[in-house]
Amino acid sequence: QVQLVESGGGLVQAGGSLRLSCAASGRTFSSNTMAWFRQSPGKEREFVSAITWDGGSTRYASSVKGRFTISRDNAKNTVSLQMNSLKPEDTAVYYCAAYSISYYYTLSQNQHDYHTWGQGTQVTVSS
Repeated sequence: QVQLVESGGGLVQAGGSLRLSCAASGRTFSSNTMAWFRQSPGKEREFVSAITWDGGSTRYASSVKGRFTISRDNAKNTVSLQMNSLKPEDTAVYYCAAYSISYYYTLSQNQHDYHTWGQGTQVTVSS
């Protein structure tokens, strides 16, 4: 069974840092664009960041640009999101997702383009 499992969430004070990881099992996603999305209570799921299958290009939501960094290690089948200078408004459940088509060079921000999702990890930033 194909799975994406996120880890690294938790409670942190404003200004702090967290590093989220997403590990794939059941198959490799080294040929797929990977992305992070997040969802806060009462809000729709929103795009955070994406990275192409070769790691050559990245995209960030304007709200996190300059604070978050996405990276991947295809040898380990993992994707990470380094989050610095966290703000209370970053509080959300964070999900990693794999784009539906392999070797397709995209940085889509549309959640419907991603076909495999993790269960999410909670990030809470206190003020």
